[in-house]
Amino acid sequence: MTAAVVVDTPSSPQLSEPTGGPHPGHAPVVVEVSGLNLVFPTKDAPVHALKDVDLAIKRGEFVSLIGPSGCGKTTLLRVIADLEHPTGGTIVVNGGTPEQARLDRSYGYVFQAPALYPWRTVLRNVQLPLEIMGLPAGERKARASESLSIVGLDQFERKFPWQLSGGMQQRVSIARALSLRPELLLMDEPFGALDEITRDGLNLHLLKLWRETHLTVVFVTHSIPEAVFLSSKIVVMSPRPGRIVEVIDCDLPAERDLDTRETPAFLAISHRVREALRKGHSYD
Repeated sequence: MTAAVVVDTPSSPQLSEPTGGPHPGHAPVVVEVSGLNLVFPTKDAPVHALKDVDLAIKRGEFVSLIGPSGCGKTTLLRVIADLEHPTGGTIVVNGGTPEQARLDRSYGYVFQAPALYPWRTVLRNVQLPLEIMGLPAGERKARASESLSIVGLDQFERKFPWQLSGGMQQRVSIARALSLRPELLLMDEPFGALDEITRDGLNLHLLKLWRETHLTVVFVTHSIPEAVFLSSKIVVMSPRPGRIVEVIDCDLPAERDLDTRETPAFLAISHRVREALRKGHSYD
């Protein structure tokens, strides 16, 4: 199923006052990971998913986690979200524990698949977490409408998921996460199953959303071009057990378009990421 992807969004209120931006500089640290280890017990032998991970993510950064399949990218994202629990080391999210951040609903989580209920309209799908929170009906509708406007889907409130393209469904999923008005947006390879044209459009849309809302974003991807195009910082991980091989600053201009991917600066950063991935495979 294909459909045109809306790239430009209508004017709408920001989710929060500007607190960072593409290059936060001396912004406070939002996520701090130190000596993190995670071992999954199995019937035959333990699986060491993460080993000695150290990482600091500042407010307003767009941080991509990239590495081969099974390297622990999603596991690290799930630890930040308190969906997995480390077996060693420490992690601080928004100045407290991941559990507290989850209870405070201070992050939004976008999964690989949109996970929308087909019998609910777009508007009611976005309202679902707000219903669970027990917010009044008027506030639920206002927040959901605002979030759909931010992702350019305000004209689709009464549609059902099956009436939308895959890219539009994923934007509904992003709107649902934004309806929580989070300080932190966690995204687990949200565009990996989409065709290249739709993915390009959503990359542009997400980049604009990040610039306008000043969210802190942690984004899992397998794509080097996607990581370089979107990020202010790229975290390269090794095969299991997942270690951080290198953290690469992406100092491309804040205003980026698809032609940016043909520039020498873009290609140079892409080469650094590729070399770091090769380095990661050299672990004994």
